[in-house]
Amino acid sequence: MNVRRRSAAALAAIAVLGSAAPAVAAGPSPSPSPSASAPAGLYGTADPTYDGVWRQSLALLALDTAGVRPPQPAVEWLTGQQCADGAFAPFRADPAKPCDAKTTVDTNSTAAAVQALAALGGHDAATGKAVAWLKSVQNEDGGWGYAPGGPSDTNSTSVVVGALAAAGEKPEKTARGGKTPYDALLSFALPCDGDGEGAFAFQPDEKGELAANADATAAGVLGALGKGLAAGPGEAADADCAGSGEPTREQAAAHGAAYLARAVAGTGHLTSALPGAADQPDYGNTADAVVALAAQGGAERAAKPLRWLEENAAAWAQRSGPAAWAQLVLAAHATGTDPRDFGGTDLVARLQATGPGVPTASVTVTATAAGDEDQDEKKEKDENGGIGLWWFVGACLVAGVGIGFLISGRNRKRQP
Repeated sequence: MNVRRRSAAALAAIAVLGSAAPAVAAGPSPSPSPSASAPAGLYGTADPTYDGVWRQSLALLALDTAGVRPPQPAVEWLTGQQCADGAFAPFRADPAKPCDAKTTVDTNSTAAAVQALAALGGHDAATGKAVAWLKSVQNEDGGWGYAPGGPSDTNSTSVVVGALAAAGEKPEKTARGGKTPYDALLSFALPCDGDGEGAFAFQPDEKGELAANADATAAGVLGALGKGLAAGPGEAADADCAGSGEPTREQAAAHGAAYLARAVAGTGHLTSALPGAADQPDYGNTADAVVALAAQGGAERAAKPLRWLEENAAAWAQRSGPAAWAQLVLAAHATGTDPRDFGGTDLVARLQATGPGVPTASVTVTATAAGDEDQDEKKEKDENGGIGLWWFVGACLVAGVGIGFLISGRNRKRQP
């Protein structure tokens, strides 16, 4: 799951929970600024308001796949973020203060934390409470939205499926209104004989129509397979998109993988769908696609985008922070690649360098890679949001126009 989706999810939460959000007095900040003093135990120094739990969970999960036991302060930071009812918010500045109705908990942060804590082991009480909360906010269609009670979407449903599986639950038996998470995911799958050719949509638009979305497709493939963020390589399997009628979940995963394979066949990467980022590589979603392709049909199917990441992604991750390094570690894990020699980069060391007790500045990228990324940065800021996202948030709040149009437009935008 791409680091930018956390920011999109934050926008979605604002749209759901604060359609009448107050205007800000000053002009919007161009980008989230680093904390003066990052919370002890947290990976990364950037403002954790919208992604603290998400990036911490990815960091811990990625380190676990690499056989590294995360430092105890990092684990305690994550467990300390949990509310009494089991849910997680993106970030709680004062964990000693009980959660209340104003605490904006969400399914994505909660499900990611479950996956990380389950992988580490020894946190059954915390994961049990979190899973119980997730079940309590399941929608009647069997899926989940980002915010409790929000309309179901592919990404949120898939990350919850991964959490259920990690906690030893059976997603196919987790039902509400007679519908399971797999029913919800199949409702977001596009047919093979039309536009989108087997991709997943984020969610239906206001007319009930589906549009292919590469980010949602990568998530949907994992969800339909019943796998989580740290999926390993699957066995070789067909990934064609053919036939009519409603597919099985395994067929839907194969159709989604076929869509992703076509999307990366030319350049080796997906292209960003963010406003103002035309023709820019989408590093995060490409990493997600690698995991999905490998989980569905084996490492060989993900060979081309994996190679592209090995050659191009280090400087992006250096700019973007721990969640990006973690995504690359997870891509390496999914393909059976050594994360300590990923195109010549030790991803594990880079990720550890963003964590407790290790100064981030101690790790640098090569001059060539950094130079290449400086050119890219003239066109698009880093994957954590950059000027585009945060300017939109602030501008929409100042204008008081709401941001639903931004969310729906971005999530429905077709991606090659």
